[in-house]
Amino acid sequence: MKKFITIITILIATTYSALAQDVDSLLLSLDSEIEEPVKLLPDKIMFTQRIFWGERGLLRRTGIMPLNEENRIKELKIRRTMLVTHQVLGYATLAGMIAQGIVGGKLYNGETQLKDAHESLAAAVNIGYFTGAALSLFSPPPLISKEVKGLNSIKAHKILASIHFTAMVATNMLAEKAEDPRYAKFHKAAAFTAFGAFAGATIVMKF
Repeated sequence: MKKFITIITILIATTYSALAQDVDSLLLSLDSEIEEPVKLLPDKIMFTQRIFWGERGLLRRTGIMPLNEENRIKELKIRRTMLVTHQVLGYATLAGMIAQGIVGGKLYNGETQLKDAHESLAAAVNIGYFTGAALSLFSPPPLISKEVKGLNSIKAHKILASIHFTAMVATNMLAEKAEDPRYAKFHKAAAFTAFGAFAGATIVMKF
């Protein structure tokens, strides 16, 4: 009887030890399978996006759009809408620039009666351009920030965007002095630079 009890005791102890090792192994495997928390924001965010959508952005601090998975899904939908609108406004603005360039050319050739039409087109182009720029600059950030080596359409678009934005600001600053021959050529050069870079930025996104 004592031998039987001893054998049972040994079996129980051995089984318990084996089970303990299995549990430890299972816990270790579970720990290794636990993924790191999903990042809700990419590592790199534009300054203009960080103002509103960063971890400490205005929309986070005010509680309007707390940073969580549910809101990030909503933000990605908002981002898509803003960027699609940005693209549509881009085409409309490009058409306005072409019309403005035609009228502006005639204005430089002495057809002064077109001055009001040129100014109206300039106002429409400015509204479309800077509204489109704001939609892109202040849109919510993407879920991840992909870095692609070499030149691609997105990088080319950004490079051209920095050029046409600077040229547009210069064009507007020189607009009031465009009637002075000393500044007219600079105004014209800035306008053509803005148009060329803007057209290029629009075209590269189609490839």
